[in-house]
Amino acid sequence: TGRAEFVMPAHHSFPETTTTPPQKHSDGAEAPGADRTPPAFISVFLPEFPHRRCPDHFQILGFIAKGSFGPILKVKDISKEKIYAVKVNPVLPKSELLKHGVLEQSKEEVIIQRQLKHPFIHNLQDCWQTQRHLFIMCDYCSTGDLHTCWLLKGHFGEEEVRLICSSNDLYCHRNYSLFVFCLYSGHLRLSDFGLSRRLKRGGRAFTICGTIQYMAPEILSGGPYNHAADWWSLGIMLFSLATGKFPLMAEVDHCRMLAKVRDFSYVLPETFSSALILLLTELLCKNPVNRLRNLECFKMQMFFRGTSFDPYILQKTPVDFILELRTHPDWALQCGFIFLCLMVDHVFLVFPIAV
Repeated sequence: TGRAEFVMPAHHSFPETTTTPPQKHSDGAEAPGADRTPPAFISVFLPEFPHRRCPDHFQILGFIAKGSFGPILKVKDISKEKIYAVKVNPVLPKSELLKHGVLEQSKEEVIIQRQLKHPFIHNLQDCWQTQRHLFIMCDYCSTGDLHTCWLLKGHFGEEEVRLICSSNDLYCHRNYSLFVFCLYSGHLRLSDFGLSRRLKRGGRAFTICGTIQYMAPEILSGGPYNHAADWWSLGIMLFSLATGKFPLMAEVDHCRMLAKVRDFSYVLPETFSSALILLLTELLCKNPVNRLRNLECFKMQMFFRGTSFDPYILQKTPVDFILELRTHPDWALQCGFIFLCLMVDHVFLVFPIAV
């Protein structure tokens, strides 16, 4: 194929697990400020990100995905023989986070994940900072995401859509999509809280963010918006799961997408049950004031009659369609390539390998 082959070392360490000797004067004294980070670059990320070196017993196994500011890595804790996913923010100096105005959002991501305790939410295991990087470590989900299931299955039946809904709680996530539901032990787990916000009752946000096909009209228009925006995104996701396609194709920018959303009627297929049509109609209401946006009202919808929302009951029974799809011949192909990462002078080099 003409592609170069690379031989990976047996062990790949994290950035800054080894230290550079400090520069010294000719008389042997350490040069002032040599190899030191100004205290401000440490203190501004405290207490959410404790300052310490990366553990020596961590081994980088591969590349999972690309985050906004750096990679998400598959990592093995050799001492525990456990696999984790570690988000590295950023590969560039930490000053980039300050420059892009996302200091508070980085801290917010960690605070929210520490507060949330739920069987179907991706668990935060640890987080820390070094001189140049932030690290967020979570459980590793080895079996793909809901988007992979959707691509393979085409569309889901109403009973399967109902089961997906029953294991889903909302938290002003601001990035609901098929990609943020990962598969773990035969169940779906909500992940990726990088854009999430803690909003008090009556609180509002203005940032245009998220996956454009899932954005509510009030987000696309620049706000203000609140928790109701997540319920719109849930409606788009359920529409896509049930039909096998998005109601609207993505546009290149939020202004064009907003014009499309405002003009679109969101007519639902006649093959849907009246209960599902009612649910989606109330979720895809363009006026957030009239939109279904309350969890208790959501559970009382006719579509969920006889459905249990108890997570501790649900987690005892793996989701059948997930277990079935894992045996699909194209599962590994749809999950994508596996990548190996090599850290060289604080830059990640990523090499594709055969699955």
